[in-house]
Amino acid sequence: MKFCGNCSNLMRVKAEADGKYLYCKSCNTKTKLSEEITIDVSNTTEKKDVIIITESEENTFPVTEIMCPKCNEMRKAQWTMQQTRGGDEPPTRFYQCDTCNWRWREYS
Repeated sequence: MKFCGNCSNLMRVKAEADGKYLYCKSCNTKTKLSEEITIDVSNTTEKKDVIIITESEENTFPVTEIMCPKCNEMRKAQWTMQQTRGGDEPPTRFYQCDTCNWRWREYS
């Protein structure tokens, strides 16, 4: 990669009738290309394992002590978090009571 000496933006290759030039789109600086530029693209695809979760492993979420809205008492509940809104918003927490299996969510 080459950068513009005037404004430090990325220089792009531009082919014209009299040769190839490095061209800056910001300040319109143009420099004759002195060496050949090659672009090497490598695409390596790795095989990924498929993870199968059995029913016995399914209930291995973290556990916390929280007020269950259905039991109306402090109970142990499994929880998880997920980004359900914009990236600048806090994540949504999902809970499931271990006693009554009631599921609810909590927004911050």
